[in-house]
Order: sequence, then C-alpha cells, then structure tokens
Amino acid sequence: MIIEVRKNIEASELEAMAMKYKAIVVEDYDRKLLVGSSSAKTIDTKDERHIEKHWVFDNDMQLSSRKFMPNTRNISIGNFTTGKDETILIIGPCSVESEEQLEQTASLIQKCGLKSLRAGAYKPRTSPYSFQGMGLEGLKLLAKMREKYGFSIVTEVRDSTHADAVIEYADVIQVGAKAMYDHGILRTCGKARKPVLLKRGFGTTIQEFVQAAEFILSGGNPNVMLCERGIRTFETKSRFTLDLCGVAYLKEHTNLPVILDPSHAMGYAYGVPDLARACMAMNVDGLLIEVHPDPSVAKSDASQQLNHKQFEELLNSLRPIAKAVGRHIV
Repeated sequence: MIIEVRKNIEASELEAMAMKYKAIVVEDYDRKLLVGSSSAKTIDTKDERHIEKHWVFDNDMQLSSRKFMPNTRNISIGNFTTGKDETILIIGPCSVESEEQLEQTASLIQKCGLKSLRAGAYKPRTSPYSFQGMGLEGLKLLAKMREKYGFSIVTEVRDSTHADAVIEYADVIQVGAKAMYDHGILRTCGKARKPVLLKRGFGTTIQEFVQAAEFILSGGNPNVMLCERGIRTFETKSRFTLDLCGVAYLKEHTNLPVILDPSHAMGYAYGVPDLARACMAMNVDGLLIEVHPDPSVAKSDASQQLNHKQFEELLNSLRPIAKAVGRHIV
C-alpha cells in the first residue's frame, strides 16, 4: 500500500503512521509517501485527516506501477528526457580499453548525431582470468570524453566497493544483470539522484526484476530505467532469449522507461541488427548497442559488438522504423 500524506503533517505524526503501517517514508518528487507491503489493504479511519490519497496493490510492484503513476516517468539524461517521443541510442564498446578507442567511438557518436557513450570501467566477468576493466582510470577516460564532446556517460557498477566512484563519474549508473540482486548496490543507488539503468538478471522473473527497481525507488531515487537484455532459456543457439513479451508487460503495467539491449541478448553480431529493429518497433525509450572500432581485438564480448560501419548501416535502417511508431532517435 502507498499512502500520500498531507503536506502539513507533523514529523512525529508521520513517524507514528510509518510505524503503524510498517512503512518506509519516501520523498517522491514533491510528495511524502508511506510505502508498505502490498498485503496491507485498509487504513485506520483515525488517520484519514493526515491522508491525501492512498493506493492498494496486488503485489509489491508499487512505486513502479501505472496504477500509482499513470504516465512514464520523466528522467533526464543530458538533453534527453524519457516519457516523450524520443528514443535514446546508447552506444559504445563493452569495455574501456584505451583513450584511442574512446576517441574513435566519440567520433562515430558525433558523426551519427547521438548524445550518449557507454563503456564499462569495472567488468563483472564470468571467469576470474578474463579482462576485468581499467577501473578508476577507465572512469577518468570516460569523464574526459564527456568534457571534450558533451556526451552523457553510461557505465556499470560491478560491486558496492566502487559504487560511489561510479556515481561520481557517471551520468547514468548501470546496474548489470549479475548485480541486480546486490542490495548494497541497489540501496546506494537509492540514495543517489542520478538516473539508474537497471538490467534484468538472466534468471529472474518480471516481478523479481521490477521489485529490484522498487529498492531504488523506495530509497528516494525516482530516476530508474528498466533494461531487458535477455533471459536464459533452454535454447543454446543464441546467448540469451530477448523477452519482448516481458517488454510489452513492462510498458503496460509500469511507469518506468524501458531500454532494450539486443547485443547481450543475441551474443553474436550477425543477429544484433534484426533484433534492434524489432526492439525499435516496440516503441521503447532506448536501445543499448555495443559498438567497437575493431571487435576482433576487443578485450570482452568481442563476438557481439558491431563495428562502426555495421552500426551506421543499422542506424540508417532504424530511423524509418522509429518514425513509423512516432519516435525520433537521439
């Protein structure tokens, strides 16, 4: 249940109500909210004088629900704002590897008229013997690109030990599939006010995914975007299975912007363009696409990254699809 309390409520009264309803106090834009379990269905009539409005729910997807907030949340990333008729393309290599690599990527972004650069400085790898990222040096290189070109920077938190550093340097904090259940990261992001791009774990249900977002929202950060990047199924011919049915559910039932990542879903560059076109037809808020100057020498996820020529061809094919669904690519 969510209770919106009146603005003139005394602090002591608010605290007493929070205890009564076993609720978290959340500052949501200009409102004070009490958010408790969805198992609570009624309010005490004695408290009505303090209550502006209240909502009951069937499950704990509450702050993210369109029942609570009918329209898609407006989240600002540089000059881009979600909830409008624009789709943001966030592109860049899987990992920061060198300044030269980022300069080449920046030139492509400028040429294509886009605004965002993504790359990982801290890489959560399956093997301990794989490239783990450049760490703080990588964050500083990303910040240098932002200062030089004006791009918004999207980069990933691997674990809570460097969450504060990523929050300091990034414009968008990416929480990866492997970190989706890390409550230390989620709660740290909840205290921040920067946009958070939360990726779905590859073995999680939609409800588990959205409830992870609720940890951030209930921490006081309203700027959460959901990223579908494929789930693990019985199929072995692609890396994961992109759940477009789940995307349809998220668009219908949640107020959070939806970003799709066809690169991680497919796992192979040959399939990324077709998947990206299907994603664009879903009328989503953004696409995350991995692009590398020379994927053959990439230090991570080489097989799924497009080269620059492939991306430019893809972008040209995405523009008419975006127009067909009433979107403009930025």
